[in-house]
Amino acid sequence: MTLAISTTLRSSFEDAVEMTRKALSEQGFGVLTEIDVKATLKAKLGEDMENYLILGACNPPLAHRAVNVDRTIGLLLPCNVVVRSDPAREGTVIIDAMDPQIMVQVADHPGLREVADDAAAKLHAAIDALSQTAPAT
Repeated sequence: MTLAISTTLRSSFEDAVEMTRKALSEQGFGVLTEIDVKATLKAKLGEDMENYLILGACNPPLAHRAVNVDRTIGLLLPCNVVVRSDPAREGTVIIDAMDPQIMVQVADHPGLREVADDAAAKLHAAIDALSQTAPAT
């Protein structure tokens, strides 16, 4: 099992973030949290790094189903989606979405498999839409 569902885009970082938010929204996900890792590391440690943004994406119906199966599953929610510049390739942005199947492996509750399958299908659709929008060259 891989950790992420990923794609690589040739675009500006800002455009990639906007496209990612749109692709997630089209699959019923809202962004509940946003962590600017680059800004945080600069402010707290004085360290520089490439653009690196963590979006905490949530699909309310899926989250509701998962929490109804196992109340502690909230520890694994929301689904994190990382938008990050590729430091080795100028103008290249990598989008990584956490594979919801990991939730099933960690929680080991049979009732979560269907929720994870549905969430994975929606995240794959969002990542696939991004791949078709601005594929890497």
